[in-house]
Amino acid sequence: MNDMTNPVIIKGGIGDSPKRTEDHRFLSGRGRYTDDINRPNQTHAVFKRSDVAHGILKSVDTSAARAMPGVIAVFTGEDIAKAGLGGVPCGWQLHSKDGSPMIEPPHPILAQGQVRYVGDAIAMVIAETAEQAKDAAEALVVDIETLPAVATIRAAVAEGAPLVHDDAKGNICFDWHIGDKAAVETAFATAHKIATIDVVNNRLIPNPMEPRAAIGEYDQSSGEHTLYTTSQNPHVIRLLMGAFVLHIPEHKLRVVAPDVGGGFGAKIFHYIEEAAVTWAATQINRPVKWTCERGEAFITDAHGRDHVTHAELALAEDGKFLALRVNTMANMGAYLSTFAPSVPTYLSATLLAGVYTTPAIYGEVKAVFTNTVPVDAYRGAGRPETTFLLERLVDVAAGVMGMDRVAIRRRNFIPIDAYPYQTPVALMYDSGNHEATLARCMELADWPGFETRRAEAAKRGKLRGIGMSTYLEACGIAPSAVAGALGARAGLYEVANIRVHPTGSVTVFTGTHSHGQGHETTFAQLVADQLGIPFESVEVVHGDTSRIPFGMGTYGSRSLAVGGSAMVKAMDKIIAKGKKIAAHLMEASPDDIEFKDGKFTVAGTDKSKAFAEVAITAYVPHNYPIEEIEPGLDETAFYDPKNFTFPGGCHICEVEIDPETGVLHIVNFTAVDDIGRVINPMIVHGQVHGGVTQGIGQALLEHAIYDESGQLLSGSLMDYTMPRADNVVNFHVGTESTMCTHNPLGAKGVGEVGAIGSPPAVINAVVDALRDYGVTHVDMPATAQKIWSIIHTAPARMAAE
Repeated sequence: MNDMTNPVIIKGGIGDSPKRTEDHRFLSGRGRYTDDINRPNQTHAVFKRSDVAHGILKSVDTSAARAMPGVIAVFTGEDIAKAGLGGVPCGWQLHSKDGSPMIEPPHPILAQGQVRYVGDAIAMVIAETAEQAKDAAEALVVDIETLPAVATIRAAVAEGAPLVHDDAKGNICFDWHIGDKAAVETAFATAHKIATIDVVNNRLIPNPMEPRAAIGEYDQSSGEHTLYTTSQNPHVIRLLMGAFVLHIPEHKLRVVAPDVGGGFGAKIFHYIEEAAVTWAATQINRPVKWTCERGEAFITDAHGRDHVTHAELALAEDGKFLALRVNTMANMGAYLSTFAPSVPTYLSATLLAGVYTTPAIYGEVKAVFTNTVPVDAYRGAGRPETTFLLERLVDVAAGVMGMDRVAIRRRNFIPIDAYPYQTPVALMYDSGNHEATLARCMELADWPGFETRRAEAAKRGKLRGIGMSTYLEACGIAPSAVAGALGARAGLYEVANIRVHPTGSVTVFTGTHSHGQGHETTFAQLVADQLGIPFESVEVVHGDTSRIPFGMGTYGSRSLAVGGSAMVKAMDKIIAKGKKIAAHLMEASPDDIEFKDGKFTVAGTDKSKAFAEVAITAYVPHNYPIEEIEPGLDETAFYDPKNFTFPGGCHICEVEIDPETGVLHIVNFTAVDDIGRVINPMIVHGQVHGGVTQGIGQALLEHAIYDESGQLLSGSLMDYTMPRADNVVNFHVGTESTMCTHNPLGAKGVGEVGAIGSPPAVINAVVDALRDYGVTHVDMPATAQKIWSIIHTAPARMAAE
């Protein structure tokens, strides 16, 4: 393997920024998304969904729908039950404090007995065209006896609240905890000051550009099933759907996820529509296609966040953190989505130490069922929630102590010489340099010059504020054995098969999946760099379970750190075999062969063979030690990480508010992130820009709101405000890399850092801008209406008037 300690940047190699190879087909309209696929003799499916949040499903009259033009079949929950199909499984199991398993209600493909949220699928209509299926679905006569619903966490846990599931008493799915409660209580008893905060992590709707879609196909002659779907992890979908829902042997089930137009977590999970169309294809012996409409996506795609948290921080007289106590209630929605239980627990509470040396931490999490769309991982998955409460709490603590916001952070940072650092909440961080990212970010943001800018804004009648967030996240979930012990029902390794062709070009088959990250470019750079071949000679294949080895997909910023490390291991095997072949060709000992820059060389001589020469020899074994080495140059490697990776950094946001209208503008945003090895700086910057924009969306704009009856009020892009061009700010992006110590690339991950670090930086800036009004906290989203209301009802303003 090439020396990566001080790598030489070669064209198309590590550290270079070649343009994304996949973008040519996307920009020219040649991308192949699931909805672009049409199978011979294809039919179309439309789902009839509940328009009430909770009710007894008394009957579904299908007679009128079946008689309509073009209708081929109508299926209901009764048909699913008669077929003996399983429910959609949850992929992670937790236990409560008392050791009892979480409540895991069955989640049928089509509703049976009750509907539990607006959007719950009641029936599936299949017709020759989508329009015919939609008309027939409207003709279904559904009789639902409406039951009382609970649409929010607080409503669900109120005394006497209606139950979403009869076996979930008090609507509690699990009551979980982590940390040392006794040590925390002791520290609080002796604290000099205590800072407290109550925060809401607002509910979000992912809205990737490409809606979900699925096509089920069945070959009667072979008994083989094929599902085309918009998925971030096709092998996991095959495992869950085949084994638990449809009871299909894996070798008879192919899952294909072609180009995927964004996911942000929403396309990780196994959804009922995937199983429904796959099963329906066997019933009518024709392909069945379903494409989600945007309005339908609002009430079917898994939502994100939706936590309510109370947190307390005990401080010593010198500002050192003594202990942290956190109590969170997390909304699960009506059913448990694939990885939902892990989000507020092992992906969130285990990060409560953040970048700080807090010696004692205790966290409690109650998961709550509500009559709403299921809630699961959304970009960052638990880490944004913890970062927001922690970084808001640190700002509050600075105020309580009368300390500068920067000084209190620096006083409590984990020092660089303390790594590896064992936290009080299970995780051991391997590397980091928080002072470096903070200093660089403050420099790029011109933090010292802010007060001058604030004064200038005041002359124009504007309120100016600046806020920061110093964060750390855990990604690349690992290792499999530990994840399994914590409740994961799948491994967390990754796999790569690297096939060297006779002419020296390379095809990489990877278990990870791309939905906008640029894998076809960065993975090609990685291979080109290590094998010393042209970037253009590398092809990357993913997304088809019939072509790629079993892998775990893309989420949690795992693709490079885990999937890329598997590629490195596979290439190490190729190079080792290549040395043996080269040694035979040059009549030398394999121990004397060196490999660098695409050449096998006899040490201390000018004798060498190019990579392509060795490749052709491997496949045309005329002069080859065939008794000692098998022909071919094709290797597979699995990589199961020893630990999470821990990206971190500092984000600084500067805002300006018009006090007369409450309208806020982000005038500058600076992000300096420690993501370990940077393969392609351009793609890194793009990932940060996108993540920060999503974080700004949460901080200022986005909020999924239900009324008391469980109706989604923000059910379209007319009502749910997403970031637009005028919200995309002037970015300054930088990196300060400390290498991950336990994977061969030193990579940590970048996909989620922008969405993790930005929301608290934005809200801290908003609070700073409003400080003269006595404001100490603003809940997300900080809309213009909310800010205007705060300004015009603030005690400081009223006292002045």
